[in-house]
Amino acid sequence: MTVSDGIAEIRLNRPERLNAINPDLLSGFAAALERAEKDPGVEVILICGEGRAFCAGDDLKEFHQQSSGKAETRRFIEDIQRITELIVNGEKIVVGAIHGWAVGGGFEWVLNCDLAIMAEGCRCFLPEINLGLFVTGGISALLPNAVGLQKAKAMILFGEQITAKEALDMGLVYRVAPDDRVYEEAVATAARIAGLPKLARRNVKKVLNRSFQLSLADAMKLETDATVDCFLDPETAVRIGNTEIS
Repeated sequence: MTVSDGIAEIRLNRPERLNAINPDLLSGFAAALERAEKDPGVEVILICGEGRAFCAGDDLKEFHQQSSGKAETRRFIEDIQRITELIVNGEKIVVGAIHGWAVGGGFEWVLNCDLAIMAEGCRCFLPEINLGLFVTGGISALLPNAVGLQKAKAMILFGEQITAKEALDMGLVYRVAPDDRVYEEAVATAARIAGLPKLARRNVKKVLNRSFQLSLADAMKLETDATVDCFLDPETAVRIGNTEIS
C-alpha cells in the first residue's frame, strides 16, 4: 500500500497469474485494507491490479489445496468474504481502477467498490456455476439489486462475458475510460472524493450501504455455506482439473 495526497493505493500483485486469488493474496489484500481504514492520513482507498488484469478470480491451480478439507475450505471462503466486508463496511470510500479481466471473485470485488472505473477493453464474467462452484462477495444480494432478479440469475447461471460498456449500461460500474486512461481517471475520481467534506461523504457510504445490509449479511452466510459445499463436490474437482486460464 502506498499513500499520496490522502489516497491509499492498494495494488493486487500476482501478475504472473493475472492476480488470481490465493491465500497469500487474500491476506495481503485484507491487511492493506485494514491499514488504510485505520490510517488517519487516508481519505479514499484506490484498488487496482498489476499487469494485464485486475483479477482473474480464484487460482484454479491451487484448487486442491483450497478443497483439502471442510475446515480449510471454509477458512478460504471466509477469507474471500472478509474482503467484501472490509470494502463494503469500511468507512472510507473505495474506488476501483479495473482493466483487463475481472473474473469471478475479481468481478465481485468490482461490484463491492463504491465507484469503479473500468477500462474499455475490460471483460467481466462469473464462471463459478460452470465450474461447479458458487458466487461469493455478496453478489447474491448486490447483483439482483443492481440489474434485477432474472438478469442476475442469468449472469450467474450462464457466466457469459460482458463488456465494459455493458457493465456501465447495467449500472455495475460508475464510468468507462480508455484503456490507457483508466488509472488516471480513477485517481482523479478518488481525488475528487477526497476533497469532499469528510463526515458527509462517509455518511453517503454508510447510509446507502446499510439500506441493504441485512440482506447482504444473510446472503453472504448462505453464499459461504453453498460455496464450501461446491468446493468439496467431486464433480467440481473434475471440472477444475479440465480448466485452464492464460
